[in-house]
Amino acid sequence: MKRYITVAGNIGVGKSTLVELLCARLGWQPFYEPEAHNPYLSDFYQDMAAWGFHSQVFFLANRLQIHRQIILFPGSVVQDRSVYEDAEIFAANLYRQGYLSERDYATYRALYQGIVEFLPPPDLVIYLRARPETLMERIARRNRDYERGISREYLEALNDLYEHWIESFTLCPVLTVPADHLNYVAHPRHLELVVRKINEKLAGKEEVIFDPQEIAQI
Repeated sequence: MKRYITVAGNIGVGKSTLVELLCARLGWQPFYEPEAHNPYLSDFYQDMAAWGFHSQVFFLANRLQIHRQIILFPGSVVQDRSVYEDAEIFAANLYRQGYLSERDYATYRALYQGIVEFLPPPDLVIYLRARPETLMERIARRNRDYERGISREYLEALNDLYEHWIESFTLCPVLTVPADHLNYVAHPRHLELVVRKINEKLAGKEEVIFDPQEIAQI
């Protein structure tokens, strides 16, 4: 049976790493964030209010293409960040900051909601939850030039939107992973625990949680 899992979470939380490890462990196909160059980015950084709408529509179109590729792929897949996050987190954050006007944001939301109704949802969303301190530490550790200007306040704002989104998300089951306390790179047994919880969720078990004592024992 084909399975479609998407890994969601804030910048630096460890999505790509988990996608890579899960695919190696399960023999599934990874689908990472699209690398297509956004032709609006340079204009956007010079005038965010003028080009925010154009930039977000490009990202949305690109993410929809990836979603379509996933649906057409014959085998099981694990996706790094979903189409839902583009709209519910990043476009919403631009709107909150005043870089998307009321009119542009309403148009964007109408486009997004109209399309999402026709998209087959994943079988499972894995939501990696972490405190801003953890995110800042991991971002600093990977030392990417374009991430050096990310502030704690920005991560807090995104975390707030993530929590709001995940509370109201009903398109498929959600497995929330306490990423502050799990290091699946350094501790293979942490990865095995995550895989076990994923299998329980995919098997239909409703209440699947990570007990702190269970984590501490491994």
